[in-house]
Amino acid sequence: MKDLKQFNIPFVGLKEGSHLFEYQIDKTFFEAFQFDEFNNTNVKADITLVKKSTLLELSFDISGTVNVPCDITNELFDLPINGNLNLVVKFGPEFNDEHDEILILPHEAYQVNVSQYIYELIVLSVPSKRIHPDVVDGTMQSDALRKLEELRINEEKTVEEESTDPRWDKLKDLLTDK
Repeated sequence: MKDLKQFNIPFVGLKEGSHLFEYQIDKTFFEAFQFDEFNNTNVKADITLVKKSTLLELSFDISGTVNVPCDITNELFDLPINGNLNLVVKFGPEFNDEHDEILILPHEAYQVNVSQYIYELIVLSVPSKRIHPDVVDGTMQSDALRKLEELRINEEKTVEEESTDPRWDKLKDLLTDK
């Protein structure tokens, strides 16, 4: 986590009002968190900090792509992601981050590190089922899809007319002869 010092936002010297911080997130960011599910990352994180007299409001907006394998074909593709998060930073006697949308910093704090929030926002913005767009529109050509198509069970089964036992037919005739 020593590599993430550029994500420290010193708020002590800032004037009250709105301030914008922009970060470009790549694969080295996730290596600091020892997260290896993404092959490559190109995400832009915009953080708007609104400084007020007793608290800070942080608004995180991310957009970009992460390179992941498709869950169906295992082909790599760039998955577009977007996300946002609002965080209120208050000041108190000790550090407390138990609540999702409220962070309490000690009174003597002079900066806030936003790397954990960016990390969580990106990871949670990726859907649990990742499907290549070419699979969705049917234009994907891969060995895995050909094999799945070959092994697919045909849902259109022809129902053969059941031949009945002639003895039962005679009994049915008895019922209809009345």
